[in-house]
Amino acid sequence: MSFFQIDPKLRELCEQAEQKALPRFQEIDRIAQYNSEKVLAAFIQNGVSESHFTPSTGYGYGDRGREVLDEVLAQIMGCEDALIRYNFMSGTHTLTVALFGVLRPGDRMVCLTGTPYDTLHSVIGLKEDASGSLKDFGITYEQLDLKEDGTVNYEAIPQAVKGAKVAYIQRSRGYSLRPSLFVEDIEKIVKQVRSSNPEAIVIVDNCYGEFVQQQEPTQVGADLIVGSLIKNPGGGIAPTGGYIAGKAKYVDMCAQRLSAPGVGKEIGCTLGNTRALFMGLFFAPTVVASALKTATFAASLCELLGYEVTPKSDEARADIIQAICLEKPEALIAFCEGVQKGAPVDSYVTPEPWDMPGYDSKVIMAAGAFTNGASIELSADAPLREPYAVWMQGGLTWQTGKVGIMLAAQSMLEKGIIKL
Repeated sequence: MSFFQIDPKLRELCEQAEQKALPRFQEIDRIAQYNSEKVLAAFIQNGVSESHFTPSTGYGYGDRGREVLDEVLAQIMGCEDALIRYNFMSGTHTLTVALFGVLRPGDRMVCLTGTPYDTLHSVIGLKEDASGSLKDFGITYEQLDLKEDGTVNYEAIPQAVKGAKVAYIQRSRGYSLRPSLFVEDIEKIVKQVRSSNPEAIVIVDNCYGEFVQQQEPTQVGADLIVGSLIKNPGGGIAPTGGYIAGKAKYVDMCAQRLSAPGVGKEIGCTLGNTRALFMGLFFAPTVVASALKTATFAASLCELLGYEVTPKSDEARADIIQAICLEKPEALIAFCEGVQKGAPVDSYVTPEPWDMPGYDSKVIMAAGAFTNGASIELSADAPLREPYAVWMQGGLTWQTGKVGIMLAAQSMLEKGIIKL
């Protein structure tokens, strides 16, 4: 029985694409096994119990679930301390707390991976109408542009970070076609930073990268890593939240910013959210593997259809994002419409480009998710600007993620954009 109307020739092409991707699937499964064991060990060794799921209210004094969750995440990330909270409203909010937590008036931060993600522009002060930015507080921002091929300008790092308080790294590609950074790349950056500025605080925007490899940036010298729980580490279960992990003194500075000076991590009721955060973290390695398989399959299929993709289907991956250069706005829109048709939630909705807050161009987003905005669930989005590339990510299960990609191709076929 066929539950979806997909052209038989397209189904044949999809089977061919899946077979082509199988060697990469085996590597994804191997890493997922390692990370699943790492997570399980952290739960066991920190004595996670049902009592840790008990809700707290008010100030949340003595909430052991909150405290143990921090300890579990710190062990998983291979670092001294962690701050994982449902109170973080987004990845951008979490990054903002981290930057304001460690930077002071007169300090300078340098982004070593070119222009950061669009939503951070207002935080930094790149937009003149942004109120309350780092710039408003007398904090200087500079960036080291990437090379023409999109790679980091390693040779220029030592000079760029001289006198800087924060060396900032964005692991994922964002809305660009530059390569995402592997943990090994981040290790190389850290060494370059330390060669001229040993005191610099290295902060990594780790969004979309957690559990993709066996190591995290904190295990190769990063002082702080920051991420969102409605991406990889929430496992599709966390309803909201974010985390900051790394050296204890810097995590504490961020905690003082999140709550209040002198209070830090000692307060913060959990209101019954702790169970979902524990559970999401437990599922995360498996869900990330599903997202990686979905992305690899999408790359394989689009290669067979003649499109440029990055990364390619046979390449190792540093994050869950797959970029596909669809060349024309109508192809981009059709792809997103097909992804939406394969969503478990709001499949009947037709996505349209709109002026999304924090972005410089109209953006189209396909996302029928159990958690609003959760990009660990299958989604596809893009600004309507050249090269008309779509950035897709997520997939709670590989099997349903595959269907979503097939429906995206079917949508393009029905509109005459591709031919078989």
